[in-house]
Amino acid sequence: MVASDSFAEFLREQLSPLGHVTLRRMFGKTGVFCDGVMLGMVSDNTLFFRVDEDNKATFEEARAFAPLNYRKKGDTIDLSFWRAPERLFDESDELLTWARAAPAAARRVAAKRERTPRRWRPRPLPD
Repeated sequence: MVASDSFAEFLREQLSPLGHVTLRRMFGKTGVFCDGVMLGMVSDNTLFFRVDEDNKATFEEARAFAPLNYRKKGDTIDLSFWRAPERLFDESDELLTWARAAPAAARRVAAKRERTPRRWRPRPLPD
């Protein structure tokens, strides 16, 4: 489910010291962007931050929660978004610390994708 209007406004306010914060509906959830870089997703008014191998230590506390996931053909697919602990919403400085680590992960993941060549697939011949 997407973020409620009140939760979206709360996130914009709390994360505004990082830059221009926007929220966009995507895949039945809400993407959280800062200066055009996705730092998290919201599902059912629960915030999930982007995580990769380099910043997992920052999010160690979040390991206690299940990552954001979806079901596909009967399988559960875990995404690289980890749930933010509720206590962060009472500690704005720490929320910002966690939020600063997330865009860096998104940039690293994007850079790796750019370096990975796409597989060549022959196209079918026209009739």
